[in-house]
Amino acid sequence: MLVGRVCRLGAAGRSCSAAASLRLFSSSSIMAKSKFEYVRSFETDDTCLRNCYIVVRLDGRNFHKFAEQHQFAKPNDDRALGLMRRSACSVMEELEDIIISYGQSDEFSFVFKKTSTWFKRRASKLMTHVASQFSSSYVFYWKEFFGEQPLLYPPGFDGRVVLYPTNRNLRDYLSWRQADCHINNLYNTVFWTLVQKGGLTTTQAEDRLKGTLASDKNEILFSEFDINYNNESALHRKGTTLIWEKRDETVSKRMKLPNEEERDVPVTRGRRKVEAYHCDIIGDQFWEEHPDILEDDNC
Repeated sequence: MLVGRVCRLGAAGRSCSAAASLRLFSSSSIMAKSKFEYVRSFETDDTCLRNCYIVVRLDGRNFHKFAEQHQFAKPNDDRALGLMRRSACSVMEELEDIIISYGQSDEFSFVFKKTSTWFKRRASKLMTHVASQFSSSYVFYWKEFFGEQPLLYPPGFDGRVVLYPTNRNLRDYLSWRQADCHINNLYNTVFWTLVQKGGLTTTQAEDRLKGTLASDKNEILFSEFDINYNNESALHRKGTTLIWEKRDETVSKRMKLPNEEERDVPVTRGRRKVEAYHCDIIGDQFWEEHPDILEDDNC
């Protein structure tokens, strides 16, 4: 009887049969999804604590080798530093909740505002997005700074996430990174001056600088090579600080004025732009001049 009914229904029967099969397939799919989605319970909750600045710091992986392979100038290569800055700008333009960034040598730190909800404040999402955006930008903008010099292999950057609850904590972190910039750059400046101008081997230069203080290094530069370290490039001594600033931008807009034909009219509007500074951020002056960077500690 059932077979006969299906035969009599013809095309309609085939439609009913297909619909039944579709319902069965859909039910199976739902059941399969429910069966396997338990694996999500293995994921670790890495949501960053609220009311804290989120700092993502990137460091070049094996960059000593990378610098040697690509013949970076010593002690500082302005092309490489410019490329780092451009890559960091790209990250800030992509993730506008970053309020300030600081970089030196092969590292850059990105500070997300306390109230940021990007990626639901998941540390892994924030870190991987920053690292991938920075790395891809480094490759993308390579020719802009190195011209026809080929990029021999892809650079790598590792990252970490650290939370800082107060403005003082954040400022101390940034001060630590800038102090590190000063220590490393002073050493490298003296070291390579001894090699390039003093005729020492790298081993001899290293032995010469063992146990020396900052004052000793400054004295070597000044007395032996007539170099005043304070006159060296602020980019090298202070690193790069990136912040958002409002700038007036004038553009032409085609408008029709009363009783006149259409014509181009200059229009000025405010626009946020990432600006670079090479200055002291350990003292108070920078922060007093840019009071909108830090949020209220009570937020």
